[in-house]
Amino acid sequence: MIDRELVDRKIVLIAPDLAEVQAIVARGLAAFLANRMEQVAVERYLERIIGRMIDVNYHLLTETGQPPPRDYYQSFIELGGRVVPPEFAARIASAAGLRNRIAHEYDDLDPSRLFEGMEAAARDIPVWLRHVLAYLESLAD
Repeated sequence: MIDRELVDRKIVLIAPDLAEVQAIVARGLAAFLANRMEQVAVERYLERIIGRMIDVNYHLLTETGQPPPRDYYQSFIELGGRVVPPEFAARIASAAGLRNRIAHEYDDLDPSRLFEGMEAAARDIPVWLRHVLAYLESLAD
């Protein structure tokens, strides 16, 4: 059974971090590249946001009888056709890779590439949130 309180709590935690990311995106690439502190902050914001999204993905999938996805990327893909449109699921699944690069420090993140990931997050995460909330509402009917 889906724990609506758990999902709502994760969404409440995502919202202020997402607002910070959106504000940094709005200032533009040049401002971002000139501010090392913002670059570090964005890494942490994105790690927290995407981690919480993955938590929600796993919860929605496993609590509806699905086996746990094999990885974080797959947690987004498997929401396709159930919670989000399949083509959107394929696009937003790349957030899992960004989260892994940040969390595990696989490579030095190029700040320009980080900004691109941040732009995608600022665009796509609100869409993901709307779909998740609509899905939860459909279950309540």
